[in-house]
Amino acid sequence: MLKLELDKLSPDVTQAQLSAMAGEVAAAHQKLYDPSAPGADFTGWVRLPQGYDRQEFARIQQAAAQIRADSDVLVVVGIGGSYLGARAALEIFPSDGPEICFVGCSLSPNETQRVLDRVQDRRWSLNVISKSGGTTEPAIAFRLFRQLLERQYGSQANRRIYATTDQARGALKALADHNGWQSFVIPDAVGGRFSVLTAVGLLPIAVGGTDIAQLMAGAAQAMADFDRRDMDNPVWQYVAARNLLYRQGKRVELFCSYEPAYACFGEWLKQLFGESEGKDGKGLFPASAQFTTDLHSLGQYIQDGERLLLETVLYVDDTGCDLPIPHSEDDGDNLNYLAGKPLSFVREMAFQGTLNAHREGGVPALVVRLPRMDAHALGQLFYFFELSCGISGHVLGVNPFNQPGVEAYKKKMFALLGRP
Repeated sequence: MLKLELDKLSPDVTQAQLSAMAGEVAAAHQKLYDPSAPGADFTGWVRLPQGYDRQEFARIQQAAAQIRADSDVLVVVGIGGSYLGARAALEIFPSDGPEICFVGCSLSPNETQRVLDRVQDRRWSLNVISKSGGTTEPAIAFRLFRQLLERQYGSQANRRIYATTDQARGALKALADHNGWQSFVIPDAVGGRFSVLTAVGLLPIAVGGTDIAQLMAGAAQAMADFDRRDMDNPVWQYVAARNLLYRQGKRVELFCSYEPAYACFGEWLKQLFGESEGKDGKGLFPASAQFTTDLHSLGQYIQDGERLLLETVLYVDDTGCDLPIPHSEDDGDNLNYLAGKPLSFVREMAFQGTLNAHREGGVPALVVRLPRMDAHALGQLFYFFELSCGISGHVLGVNPFNQPGVEAYKKKMFALLGRP
């Protein structure tokens, strides 16, 4: 079960201060169920883990089984919420079936060409993910990969294209209907950054071999556990603490983990919180780091730089394997004092020591801790942060479900491109 550890918050945040936030957090939580609240049209994710479409879910599982049977590679086309959740899950649980490549998440010719080269002379399928079908980066990538697929498979190419898009409208939906592509629905009430537990994330994750039924069961468990309306709720504690620290002048939330496989989960968190809270001149800036690696590059700033940081650490006790540190006859590196101890023990001591050092240096920390990582636990984790983000945005006083600033760069880019 997911636990939130708060002991590295004092003296910045006390238990009395957390308790005093209960009324604000309760009101913000209730807004997720209020049809008149800002962004209410995009809160379908709140009940999704228990109320998802079972028929659609079965079709996702069937499509995943088909792709696993007939493809060596699945190319996933998407950007932002259309790929980050799936990619995070697939880094934590690498595919035991087809290789899964992500494109359309940049405008890099080099990166795109590398994936084009990877699918040459191999069996492959294409999953294009877009609500509208008109977002520039994935639209260009889809055009390139669709052309290659059609060149390779001819009339059979349409059987290898899977579209995840709007239920009834948009350019991609029209193309899917016209060409007979198998398609899956991005629900109207679920925005992109909250969509990992829809077909957006579930199809690629299932192709990778992860049990998506367990993923949804974990999210459903979290939905039940974290609906309690008091300050014993870890979601409420996290929301209250990060907002109290923001009011005290903390401006950057550094999401940290001690496993390289969780790097893309940090990227998912950056979009989730950055796009939800960064508006109206408000919001913590979300950043991410991998420890202990980044302690040898960012550690100096974290310890002694400007005191604008708070840390949210994701820590998993059992990573699924371990290595004993061997004994050396010459002990030239002076490590024999650790001989026989598991590497996980050293990691744990590094984790605890880093928390203590940063706390003494003026960086408060919240620790989200799991005993192990499996599909059920990952479902809990996704929902924990989604719910925390939705409530926290309302505490902050913004609409957590719009993104008015996202279009600014696009308008400037289209003007320079000469788009009609």
